[in-house]
Amino acid sequence: MVLCESYYEDNENNRTVLKLPFDLAPNKIVICPLLKKDGLPEKAKEIFDSINSTYKCVYDQQGSIGKRYYRQDEAGTPFGITIDHETLEDNSITIRERDSMEQHRIPVDNILKFILENK
Repeated sequence: MVLCESYYEDNENNRTVLKLPFDLAPNKIVICPLLKKDGLPEKAKEIFDSINSTYKCVYDQQGSIGKRYYRQDEAGTPFGITIDHETLEDNSITIRERDSMEQHRIPVDNILKFILENK
């Protein structure tokens, strides 16, 4: 029943979404380095390690960032975090909400607080 009620086709954005409630989603966050170079994967893995003990995360660096987000939308992952060059400069990340597709730029130190307030 939950799966049937959670399935959503977003024709406007050409995506399929599994809008699972946060507590039922198998993975809560996907961590995505924007590129596979320039120290971004290393920083992404550092962030992954720091939050995976609190919330189940998955690491993904295959394909474009849009395809990675859409793949996780289909899997029901509520939040996506992108690590980019700005992350290396000011220790901030972009966090994307699955259901609204809204993106927020926040400090790395505020990730857990943001998830707790928006889950």
